[in-house]
Amino acid sequence: MSTSTAEVAAEDLLSTQEYRDRLRELPPSAKLVAKVLEGDSPLSQGQLAEESLLPDRTVRYALNRLEDADLVSSRYSFKDARKQVYFLNT
Repeated sequence: MSTSTAEVAAEDLLSTQEYRDRLRELPPSAKLVAKVLEGDSPLSQGQLAEESLLPDRTVRYALNRLEDADLVSSRYSFKDARKQVYFLNT
């Protein structure tokens, strides 16, 4: 019995309720960063700061909290390999 890649990916995604429950426990800055990522993703830390109007340091803190809660993941940017871009795990 083999499992396809699509089936594994679907199992890794959070349900909407689980996503909301985890997000509810986070600070307002993390909620704002998550909301920005819902509308436009993937984004770099600088782009998130620009879109959310939050200071860079606050965005870093929010991203760390979101990553700790397994709500956000990152990868290297295809446009600039020196930067990381962030996206939601939903």
